[in-house]
Amino acid sequence: MTIEQSRQAVLGDWVSISPEVRPSAQKNADGTLKPFYLTRAFKALPQDRFELVVVNFADPFGNVALARMDIKGHMIWRGDHPIATGAQKVDFVADEGYAVTPLVQGFADYLNKVAATGYANWVVGQTQSIFGMEFPPFGLKAGENFMEYDLVYVTRDMLFWGARNVDGRGFDSESNRPTNLQIPLVRK
Repeated sequence: MTIEQSRQAVLGDWVSISPEVRPSAQKNADGTLKPFYLTRAFKALPQDRFELVVVNFADPFGNVALARMDIKGHMIWRGDHPIATGAQKVDFVADEGYAVTPLVQGFADYLNKVAATGYANWVVGQTQSIFGMEFPPFGLKAGENFMEYDLVYVTRDMLFWGARNVDGRGFDSESNRPTNLQIPLVRK
C-alpha cells in the first residue's frame, strides 16, 4: 500500500477488540515493569486529522476504569516502515486538544498531588484540558504539543499501530519509533 492508499484505508472509526496490555515505564518493587491496561477508540478524519480516546484500567479485564484521555490532532505521514509491506511511519501530533478525566477517586487524589498547579481541583468524572500545559504525570511541558513517532498498518480490515517498546519507553523520538505491531483495532 502506498501512503495515499494507507491514508484512505485508515479513514473511519476503529476500536479495541478488548482491553489491551502494554508495558509502562513504572516498575514493580521487584524491578519488573508494571502492566498498563487500556482500550482505544480512534477516529481517522479527512485532512490527516485524528481523534483518540484512551481509557486506562486497573485490571486486565477492564472492570475498573482509572482515567480517560481525549486527544485530537494531526497525522504526519513519513513513508514506508519496514515491519510489513504497506506499513507506514506516521507521527501523531496532539495539536488540537488533549484532556484528562479521572474516573476513580484514587486517580483524582493522585492528580491533585502531582498536577495541581494551573488546574482546578481534580474531581472524578470532570474533564480538564491539559492541552499546551505542563502535566508531570505524562511528562508534558508547557507550550509543547504531545507527539509520538509511530507506525500504521492496515490489513484485512484491521488497524495496527506500533507495539510499545518492551522496556516501557515511549515513542518520543525517531530512534524510539516502534519496530513491531501491537494488538489491532477493528472497524466500529
